[in-house]
Amino acid sequence: MKNAPLVAALLSTALLGAPAVVLADAHSGMVGDDVIAAQRAALADSSDGAGFGPQAPRDIDVLTGDNPRVFSEAPHFTRMNLCNIHFHANAEHKGGDFTKFAGNGDGEGHGTGFEYAGTLTEAELAPLDRAIGDIGHGALEPGDTIEVHYVHTTAQVEPGPTLGACLSESVMNPQLRVETQVYVLVNDPAALDFVTLTKHGTVDGLHQALNIPTDTGAPVQYEGSTTGAGYNEVASPLKVSWSVRPRVAKVSIKSVGTWLDGNAFEEAGAHSVRNLVVNPALLSRID
Repeated sequence: MKNAPLVAALLSTALLGAPAVVLADAHSGMVGDDVIAAQRAALADSSDGAGFGPQAPRDIDVLTGDNPRVFSEAPHFTRMNLCNIHFHANAEHKGGDFTKFAGNGDGEGHGTGFEYAGTLTEAELAPLDRAIGDIGHGALEPGDTIEVHYVHTTAQVEPGPTLGACLSESVMNPQLRVETQVYVLVNDPAALDFVTLTKHGTVDGLHQALNIPTDTGAPVQYEGSTTGAGYNEVASPLKVSWSVRPRVAKVSIKSVGTWLDGNAFEEAGAHSVRNLVVNPALLSRID
């Protein structure tokens, strides 16, 4: 289909996030509150009256939202195909065990988001002897928080790199669902193994993530969009059903490094974080 490259590009941009031009504080490396406020104002202005649907990420403990756009909730993920797995540095969502604000970051989605609000032992925080996941914005370290997105589609596809893997020539407007789990990285070989957590295979003819945690609380489900810092000032046009688990699980940071060394999704590190969406006009109501 002639529109396939355009939609694939939209999905890939949604994953990677286009950088914004901002000025960070020379000492802290973080932009001021005025920069984030300006980005939120630009998002409100560019989406006002334009008909965009509800956005993501959000505070999952806040149930209110005034966005009038309605779309059908995607099926349960076991009735869809897993198409992509990736993760963001810090949680994009806020709520549950991940309510500690990391700061404004650089204005381009790095160094911001939300962190695990609990405590870790000295042994769990012991430094590593090698860098993990450093793709230009710093390596992952014990104590870091990541938000993993297990992306599912109603299209007939196989798991692969970028959100473009969620499309097919036959279905360019599939329903999308993201099963979300926040992890805290610990230097503990007895913690959960990320390679196991991201294992996938075929069940009843559908590609499935086989080991998404089931003991981290009932997922908060809502209707939203794709994320990534490229949507800090413009709304995402794509519709996504979200399931966000409120409890954090501990995962071995070394196992994350093993996964990054070679995986079916060609992931080498963490992705950027979109500003938390707080404008009620851009949020759905959580029932």
